[in-house]
Amino acid sequence: MRSLLFLFIFINWCTSSAAPFWGKTGHRTIGAIAEKHLCKKTAKKIAKLLNNKSLAYVSIHSDEIKSDPKYNKYFPWHYVNFPPNANYDEHPVNKKGDIVQGIKTCILNIRDANVSKNDKAFFIKLLVHLVGDLHQPLHVGNAHDKGGNSIKLQWFYDDSNLHRVWDSEMIDYYKMSYSELSNNTAQLSKTKINEIKSGRLLDWVYESKKLATEVYDSAKPGQNLTYKYMYHQFPLVQQQLQKGGIRLAHMLTEIFKKKSDWTTAFLNKL
Repeated sequence: MRSLLFLFIFINWCTSSAAPFWGKTGHRTIGAIAEKHLCKKTAKKIAKLLNNKSLAYVSIHSDEIKSDPKYNKYFPWHYVNFPPNANYDEHPVNKKGDIVQGIKTCILNIRDANVSKNDKAFFIKLLVHLVGDLHQPLHVGNAHDKGGNSIKLQWFYDDSNLHRVWDSEMIDYYKMSYSELSNNTAQLSKTKINEIKSGRLLDWVYESKKLATEVYDSAKPGQNLTYKYMYHQFPLVQQQLQKGGIRLAHMLTEIFKKKSDWTTAFLNKL
């Protein structure tokens, strides 16, 4: 009886609570794409720290530890909220941290020679996840609607919310595994890839913020989203997964260089 009660509570929690990050398939896709863009030297260093686990494998580590209270302090790192048309530094910074401070902390710990191997591995896993979250536009959404979590609507006649649709439901509906998604990305020129890599952390934040505004405008509360919405919006999901993977690989490559002027510039003005 107690087991049945626990099962009921667990199922109810899963169906009523909004996931705070890309679904597992999305995160794994970004990790797999990143591995395709890593040089062998960097990939070898990362594999040593991760005990040969892939970036796709460790990308959901932040999901796996969420039931352990000692990791609760990292929860606010998955997002950042500030008003539209405002700059990050014009809004009070969350004292508990946010995705900007989280990514910065991960980079500094991975590069710190005094940090243990186990801790470096932890921050690599966290970084893979956070870079993925940064490229889901609603992780840079509005505080008053909890990044779209409070915008209730339907996904093919089932109750949902805007955040959940973008986190996982469109990806799940597409019915491709993370390896299939990562193997079917758009063919990009070197110029376009370099363009994606360019910019500082806040540039990437503002890019997602701009996209978040478009996502908010794409649906109305209570609306039933079906094939038409999928047709028009899923290409943006695919674009963001690919960008996240390319940028994650670029970031890791620079982090593992003995000297990286890029890292200093990337984190400048935070």
